[in-house]
Amino acid sequence: MTIPDNFLVIDTEGKNTLNEIAVLDAQGQLVYEAFTQEYQTTTHFNAKPLATILHDFIKLSADKTLVFHYAEHDIKLLKKSFKSVKLAFPTRQIACTYLLAKQCFPTICSFSLEYLSKRFGLKVGKHYFNNNAAHSARYDAAFTYQLYCKILDNQDDSIKMPLINPFSDSRVDNPFQQHIDLKSVYQYEFATLKSILSEIKQDPNHQSKGAIIIGEAGSGKTHLMMRLAQELLKNNRLLFIRQPNNSNAVLHHVYSRILESFIEKVPNTDFSQLEYLLAHSFSKIAIDFYQKKASKSDESILNALSADHLNIYAKLGGEGTDIKRKNWSHLEKNTISWWESQYSFAGIATAIIKGLIKYCSYKDTNRRELVKRWLAGATLEEEELKLIGLPNWDNELNLEDFSLQAMIVFGRLSIIDEPLIIVFDQLEGLRENETLLAQFGNGLKEIFTAVPNSLIILNLFPDRWATFQNIFDSSIIDRVSQYRITLNRPNAETLQEILFLKARAQDIDLKKLLHDSDFTEILSFYSIRTVLNRAAEYFRYRAEGIALPPLDNEKLTFEASIRQVITQLKAEISLLKQKVGIVELPVSTPPPTASTTMSEADLLSYLTATKQQLVADYEKKQIISESDDMGKLRTIFDAFHATKYNTLGIDCLYYGKKVIPENITITTEKNVFVVGFLYAVGTSFTARLKNFNDLVLQHKEYRFRICRDSREPTIKGKVGLDEIEKFTNAANGNYYLMEQADRINYELLYKLITDIQNKDLDIDLSNALNFVETQYLRDFWVLALLRH
Repeated sequence: MTIPDNFLVIDTEGKNTLNEIAVLDAQGQLVYEAFTQEYQTTTHFNAKPLATILHDFIKLSADKTLVFHYAEHDIKLLKKSFKSVKLAFPTRQIACTYLLAKQCFPTICSFSLEYLSKRFGLKVGKHYFNNNAAHSARYDAAFTYQLYCKILDNQDDSIKMPLINPFSDSRVDNPFQQHIDLKSVYQYEFATLKSILSEIKQDPNHQSKGAIIIGEAGSGKTHLMMRLAQELLKNNRLLFIRQPNNSNAVLHHVYSRILESFIEKVPNTDFSQLEYLLAHSFSKIAIDFYQKKASKSDESILNALSADHLNIYAKLGGEGTDIKRKNWSHLEKNTISWWESQYSFAGIATAIIKGLIKYCSYKDTNRRELVKRWLAGATLEEEELKLIGLPNWDNELNLEDFSLQAMIVFGRLSIIDEPLIIVFDQLEGLRENETLLAQFGNGLKEIFTAVPNSLIILNLFPDRWATFQNIFDSSIIDRVSQYRITLNRPNAETLQEILFLKARAQDIDLKKLLHDSDFTEILSFYSIRTVLNRAAEYFRYRAEGIALPPLDNEKLTFEASIRQVITQLKAEISLLKQKVGIVELPVSTPPPTASTTMSEADLLSYLTATKQQLVADYEKKQIISESDDMGKLRTIFDAFHATKYNTLGIDCLYYGKKVIPENITITTEKNVFVVGFLYAVGTSFTARLKNFNDLVLQHKEYRFRICRDSREPTIKGKVGLDEIEKFTNAANGNYYLMEQADRINYELLYKLITDIQNKDLDIDLSNALNFVETQYLRDFWVLALLRH
């Protein structure tokens, strides 16, 4: 085989911007490797500023074909990185081993780099692919090179180098992503949201306001939130809350997602949203204090903070110096004094203020991570507490009350800064659980009542909003829907403009690729997403020779969606008549629905792409909680109960008033399984596991498993280790550390279910679950449990 010499194999690692890059030449030799200085916490011999790396990339890649595995992900990351340093992304010929492998080996069940490397026995340095070593840029690039050579060796003349499909990424999962945005779409609706923020800011009472964004699946609700994030994060803080899944922990779920959102970076800066909020708030308090004190020794600090609030992180003294400790001690004392003078409030709120000041004062990432866990209500080990100078929370801390108090603190701090934007999205699955929906409504009511200075947005389908109105009481409905914004389908000209904009980003001339009749059919679909999805199918047809999936006669077109809107309007009119005393039942005729024609190949592509994204996000700092993981497991089992295992019994185990791990009890035809989650440390961990061990002895006919995420702190105390040993040694006990592979599968299964519930994935739930159970995730422990 003759290997061409005009290509480079590249792998990148990173999330918002590039962290690491490796480049191999056509002979498989490493010709470039670099790590961004902004990312490295320790000195690295080839650490460079991001801008330098990208300039090197431009020079190195000139006149070369760039080979990636799953190129769409790498190109997206590189474009974000170029944009962050205000450089233009260079035009290059791209090859994707993921797409090429699908053409060369169409019968293979997976096209991940790991699977293909193992399937073909590829070796680097005489070693087969090792998942534990993967996800470094150099390692993955080396196996991508081997895979590319394998593909070139198997190519025939009929296989063409594929272009990247510009329409394959039709969905915004969260507002912190970056997608192509045609600003003329929903410009009025965007301006309306900004005007509401102005009203909140100008209101002397800073009362929170609510807005409902109503639109069908794929209409662009989350995309609109992304525009808010991209344009407003330097002023406002946007907090993104996905669907809660545990009726006993709604407020803690909301608060945990708020903390996760706070650590998202403000675009084109080195600072997170939380750092911006705290810098603005604490600096203004400090300026007021120093102005009153009027000491000459403090003039430099006063001048620095007045010039730029972000100087609070750099101008209060050198790391580890007495000057820094003194300045931050003064700041803490005066901030607490200011808080108590403003709100006469002590207890949890005062403790959280102290924790936030500690977070600001530390540069060390390990200490900051400990403070973040502490702010989430987690218990820490004694040596960890000494390191950050904070006390442990009470073992009996009520996380729901704690979470509400913490949200109140952030709302009040934002009054010194700018109004918060709290977005609730992906809520469609709540309709499947009336108890959870009712608790969510109660949680919303508490947030509206207690948390000031916030625009609270709910993104909903029209029919879901009708369901919510039947469950929520009038006080919640009135607060939530102070403003109602409906996202109607853009006209055909605007939709076509979106298509051309996305195509130009990949240097594709769409007029040369698609026929006029193609456009006519594509633009007849009923939402932005379905138009993009059909365009993606036509792109595969015209560019790659892949046959078009047949259209089902019942599939929703734009005209059919009009009928759906009319049906929904009738339902809402009937509901209004009920409220004013006219007895009439709401229209119950279900609207037409799109048929689920997704093939197993399409489902496999979804699972592969989603899994790759979960792998990329695995190292991202997340708030992992027992209640959230238990809620995910409940959602998974509920879905299987509704579709495949109608005799499945789902419950939970109690031990009187004694505290035990969050758990779920699953009764199959043959066994009873109790699965618990335990992420605490110290005495909290020991007490909960000790009580659970009692239940293990009392219920010898049950099979128990305790799950603990491997990223959580290692249990070191002797008593805790003894309890783990007791549990493990029991004939019916299993202590299980969820390593990366199992965590990815767990999140993948949960996301599959919720994406179908949220209409982000057009496939029948029963068919999808059957596929993952019998083929894709057959050996995953959650699914194996159902069969025993």
